[in-house]
Amino acid sequence: MKRSLKRYTIPALLVFVLGGVLGMSLSGRTGDDPKRQLKKIQETFMLITQQYVEDVDPEQLAEGAIQAMIQDLDPHTIYIDAENVPTVQDQYVGSFGGIGIWFEVPANDTARVTSTFPDGPSEQIGIMAGDRMIAVDDDNIIGVASLKIQNKIKGPVDSVVKLTITRPGVAQPLEFNITRAKIPLFSVDASYMIDEQTGYLRIGRFALTTAQEFRDHVGRLKSEGLERLIVDLRGNPGGVKEAAVNVADEMLDGSGIILSTRGRNPRENEIDRITKGGTFSHKPVIILVDESSASGSEIVAGALQDHDRALIVGRRTFGKGLVQRPFQLSDKSIIQMTVARYYMPSGRLIQTPYTNGEMQAYYEEKFSNYEQTVLDPQAYLADIPDSLKYTTNHGRTVFGGGGVMPDVVVAPDTLSTLSSPLVQSMLRTGVPFLFVREIVDQDSNLRSTWNDRKEDFIEQYVVPQHTWDRFLAFALENGYTISSEESDPRNGIFSSDEFLESRSILAIILKARIAQRLFRSEAWYPVFNQIDPIVQAALKQWTNAETLSAYHDLGARRSAVRGDR
Repeated sequence: MKRSLKRYTIPALLVFVLGGVLGMSLSGRTGDDPKRQLKKIQETFMLITQQYVEDVDPEQLAEGAIQAMIQDLDPHTIYIDAENVPTVQDQYVGSFGGIGIWFEVPANDTARVTSTFPDGPSEQIGIMAGDRMIAVDDDNIIGVASLKIQNKIKGPVDSVVKLTITRPGVAQPLEFNITRAKIPLFSVDASYMIDEQTGYLRIGRFALTTAQEFRDHVGRLKSEGLERLIVDLRGNPGGVKEAAVNVADEMLDGSGIILSTRGRNPRENEIDRITKGGTFSHKPVIILVDESSASGSEIVAGALQDHDRALIVGRRTFGKGLVQRPFQLSDKSIIQMTVARYYMPSGRLIQTPYTNGEMQAYYEEKFSNYEQTVLDPQAYLADIPDSLKYTTNHGRTVFGGGGVMPDVVVAPDTLSTLSSPLVQSMLRTGVPFLFVREIVDQDSNLRSTWNDRKEDFIEQYVVPQHTWDRFLAFALENGYTISSEESDPRNGIFSSDEFLESRSILAIILKARIAQRLFRSEAWYPVFNQIDPIVQAALKQWTNAETLSAYHDLGARRSAVRGDR
């Protein structure tokens, strides 16, 4: 076992490190100028509160001033008022009462769901990543800050909250009555053996327990014959920095840097190094990533890529290379401030470029060339300047300046049945999820037949004809039309041939959802991964992954002989 979990703190966004009370000396930083400017702010504050023609709330004025100051900083520095600090803390300590979603509020945009907690109330009722939240209990939340939305969503366990969302591809808003529940905070969503030697492990986020969870799950997989491992970080928004470092360390051996952080304050300059005794440091690894893999996910993927330890498969990651530290103010509110940048072992910074104060431009830049990275990655890489090109331990070229670029990019297969307009429409509307919720809740025989037989269900269950017929009827009741004439996907109109051609894929999606409903979310992955294009592409890449593993193993042995530290 490697290093113990230490120096953790309570993250609010993607990744940050331990902070403290804001008690530094201003004069010790940049001379007397900050003191003079602070006096000007204080004088203005007192003038407004005492002399302005109308009464002014001093608290609102102070918080408005703080918000105005930080809005001209980087995109990830935020202010958390004292009332909302417990809300942020709850997300990473113990469990809390809520609806089980992660969401973000981009600048000048609507709050969007980025992922759902496995088996949480939102996932069970059909909320999906990509949904735009527009109202909570009929209160409009467009333009409302994220922490205020959290406060509206949270509430006593077993109470009901009404969430109104819009969904891409669905014409009308959708309303969901969600019963709040106690949300457990495990970070490994699933692990299982794909075949006799190949393991799959999905990490949904990086929290206090992630490294130990990783060790426990890998230990169990080893007892089942694990010889090579897929680690799925798709959709993982990050979390606690040290957790990501420790997970990477469990797959590395030898010597060298995992991560270095550099800030204006020397105390932020840290180096995390490889330690001996990794849980899975000598056998082939493939890491799956996508555009929602951020921060902590990028630490793991970037470090293993730079050390030629793992093959990275999927799509370019989010591109967040900034570290936040929470500073507590006198009233217990917090400024979560960017204090450092983090760098991969090769020296590259994977942060997407930004201009202070220009949030909208930052997100536009982040996604402006995403299509090219997926559909024409060679052209995208050819345009990257030499200053953003770096070299791995064994001479491979990797890139900085905007996320981790996979070694193997998996572009959408527009010819596959999974990409057909009907299947994509079904996934957007969530009709298969809603249908399965209904039949599993109503069909006691289905539950009693497969109770405690998860492995048998995964291997043996086939969607029967009568269930397929019920599904078609349910789809027709929920906005779909089977037409003998021309299709109109925008209005849910598809031909009978399209339903017939898509039946096999939709049946797997139905089976995966039934498995999830019967046996919790971990049962979704063994079924759906059979048609997941990125997983299936990864399974064809073991020769390349084995080559990298051999490179890393050789380097580790050489460093041991040299006695490197």
